Amino acid sequence: MNEDYELAIDQDKPYEITAFAKKHGLTTRAAELILFAYSPSRAACDTAATAFLTAVAVQAKRQSAR
Repeated sequence: MNEDYELAIDQDKPYEITAFAKKHGLTTRAAELILFAYSPSRAACDTAATAFLTAVAVQAKRQSAR
């Protein structure tokens, strides 16, 4: 089977919670919520995880500035 075809199939599959959490350094609960909201699109899930982690970092920075 063509390797490019196999990669395309994998991109169409929704993430598993633990794999997604590990990929982005999220808790299982955060990964579960993001996947619930944005699945099955891997691109949307990846973007949402990045946005979530950025928001958490900004909030932590604000908290430490107080």
